Amino acid sequence: MLQTHVLSVSIWLPILAGVVVLLLGSDNKASFTRWLALASSLAAFFATLPLYTKYNFAKGAFQFEEAAQWIPSFNINYHLGIDGIAAPLILLTSFTTVIVVIAAWEVITKNIAQYMAAFLMMSGLMIGVFSALDGILYYVFWEAMLIPMFLVIGIWGGENRVYATIKFFLYTLLGSLLMLVAFIYLFQKTGSFEVMDFYQLPLTLNEQIFIFMAFFMAFAVKIPMWPVHTWLPDAHVEAPTGGSVVLAAIMLKLGGYSFLRFAMPIAPDAAHYLSGFMITLSLIAIVYIALVALVQKDMKKLIAYSSISHMGFVTLGFFIFSQLGLEGAIVQMISHGFISAAMFLCVGVLYDRMHSRQIADYGGVVNTMPVFAAFAVLFAMANSGLPGTSGFVGEFMVILAAVKFNFWVAFLAATTLIFGAAYTLWMVKRVFYGEVANSHVADLKDINKREFLILAILAAMVLGLGVYPKLITDFTHASVAQWMSHMAISKLPVSGL
Repeated sequence: MLQTHVLSVSIWLPILAGVVVLLLGSDNKASFTRWLALASSLAAFFATLPLYTKYNFAKGAFQFEEAAQWIPSFNINYHLGIDGIAAPLILLTSFTTVIVVIAAWEVITKNIAQYMAAFLMMSGLMIGVFSALDGILYYVFWEAMLIPMFLVIGIWGGENRVYATIKFFLYTLLGSLLMLVAFIYLFQKTGSFEVMDFYQLPLTLNEQIFIFMAFFMAFAVKIPMWPVHTWLPDAHVEAPTGGSVVLAAIMLKLGGYSFLRFAMPIAPDAAHYLSGFMITLSLIAIVYIALVALVQKDMKKLIAYSSISHMGFVTLGFFIFSQLGLEGAIVQMISHGFISAAMFLCVGVLYDRMHSRQIADYGGVVNTMPVFAAFAVLFAMANSGLPGTSGFVGEFMVILAAVKFNFWVAFLAATTLIFGAAYTLWMVKRVFYGEVANSHVADLKDINKREFLILAILAAMVLGLGVYPKLITDFTHASVAQWMSHMAISKLPVSGL
């Protein structure tokens, strides 16, 4: 079963496990609930491993396909399949869920079962987004995954959690509705919601621009691109640590992935036509948002703005339309998943001890938490794009592709290596180095075995991908080559050529 239905198992196992945790777990059985959630997340992670071990790296087309009728009267099917772009993102999702469950072990003491269940269900729904090859199936997963995140921020979040959740919901809902309009329009043209049918449809340039912009509104909000990014810092600040980790590591990648799966291949001529507009927005995110990060006083806000700036590299890599740039953008997505997760977990470690995220409340942490400080500085260096870490690889590939495309685009993109180092090292210097700032810092205890395990695993991933990015590029190469060849073929009808 696992061979033929590996994607269905990857999607529904964590969702059903979440239901089981919800039914059997409770605060009165806290230890049992945590172990049940951990066992479930590990089972869900192992269920996704065949996507790596059985994947045919030489094949660019969809693999592990499953198809069944769902709503025949509207030609809506339960159609799943992945390529080398989706597969590493699914593995990142199942891996991150395990990390989030372990991270919440001692931190979440109320509504434990509900918290763990929300992340398990969210994991399955996000894998559904990466796997769906039917427009309506994709849309259902896309909308459904917002519900557990909405609850996580709204129930376990900070003081202004209600404001953050409403803002998060309204931004994402508006964009999603426009995406649904685009799907319905495409259905009217093809009589199908199949992604592959959408790819073959000849559309006029005006139709393509309409469809591209409808998708753009949904996906730009999710990435998030400037200027629809303002919901993210609020959501991050108010979310519990686990919520911030999943938001940064996975949810932002859904927008990037969806550009590659829907907006660009369905409307390739519009994507080329609007590439200047997209590159401009990407460069604004890289440069301007990096400068915004420089003036932040809250560690979570600084990392949130850093995420927006780094995701600008992803969209820049897409719209340069080169194999190197696109593969660099995908490597950047995976790398950012590990680095941002690690940095938010580091902030969570400090917050659990001092209940403050303000940079000014810290200083000299290395004197009382030397092991933790070593991990935190490593992740900060990776966030700055230090060679040897995964943070360098994706950005370097995109900058290299940008040099071939346009020197000034590459020059502006490369400023992130300066600004990124500036805001990250500014935070590191004030939080970790110098004399012990106050009695609260003096009383800090270094990380325990559980925290060490999480940070050590993430450190291994960041260094491993930095030294050997072939783990990702093996996945992506054939699929990216096929994607590039599709984008080179105009979808304008003959009369429109």
